[in-house]
Amino acid sequence: MLERGGLGDALDGHRYGGRRSLSQQYRHGLLPSLWRRQVGTPFRTYQAHSPDSWRVPAVASENAQTSMGDDLNTALRSAMSAAGLTPRQLAGRVGVTGKTVERWLSDDDLIPHARNREDAAQALGVDATMLWPKAVRDVLKTGSDREIVRSYPYRSACPSSVWGELITSAKSELFFAGYTNYFLWLEQPNLVETLRRKAAAGCRVRFLMGDPAGEVTRQREAIEDVALTVSTRIRITLEHLHRLGPVEGVEARFTAPEDAMNHVSLSVFRFDHSALVTPHLARLVGHDSPLMHLRGAGEGGMWSRFTDHAEELWERATPAL
Repeated sequence: MLERGGLGDALDGHRYGGRRSLSQQYRHGLLPSLWRRQVGTPFRTYQAHSPDSWRVPAVASENAQTSMGDDLNTALRSAMSAAGLTPRQLAGRVGVTGKTVERWLSDDDLIPHARNREDAAQALGVDATMLWPKAVRDVLKTGSDREIVRSYPYRSACPSSVWGELITSAKSELFFAGYTNYFLWLEQPNLVETLRRKAAAGCRVRFLMGDPAGEVTRQREAIEDVALTVSTRIRITLEHLHRLGPVEGVEARFTAPEDAMNHVSLSVFRFDHSALVTPHLARLVGHDSPLMHLRGAGEGGMWSRFTDHAEELWERATPAL
């Protein structure tokens, strides 16, 4: 038997209650350092090195709770204590491993999957938002950034599948207002046929491009200084549009000369009430500039401001086909 006031008292006073096997005590950080497991040594071979190793200050349980750092999920610990559940017992009810629950306990920033959060909350008889309030704050945006679905440091970091899903899901409006729109034909398989089907289904399809012979285009080519020039990229888009042929509902225009500088510095791609927006950084081609994925949530937000900008350029633009 362990002496009173030693490790036994510390274990009796532990937050989960009751005595534990050596393996359980070790896993929860309750054994003194001399008991720590050697690699490859099974738990059954543990031996105390001296009688003194049995005597541990009564604060052992408290130290065990704080040894993992200051970012503990105290709400989860309190709920488990109130419910009388150990990590292993909670894990069994949720359908995860005991180590997974221990990670939830030791890291307040670690947020389980939604299903696991709900199952854990149900097992503990509390609301999931009480256990992981950060999950709500991360999903529910209430400020001016609520329309930002995601941002990317580079346009090329946005998966082509995102573009493809936005194009295929659009029902009423596809508006490609990049200065060249060249990359779309490379990244989206069979885009010509996709746009033809969209137009036939009643979706309005528009392309706004810079004038390949315009002064701003020449200036931008000098700034970028790349082999595949701005005017060449615009002409590639025109070639694909000609291949699409005259289709009702498909329009293409060149930006007016007075608007060309505003257009070359900001690309807006609209898909119904979603948009991908790229502000072009100095001397960088489009794929090296950042991108924001927006979803409209009412008048006066970021989505409407960017799409209104593109509409204003469109109104003053001239036919390209």
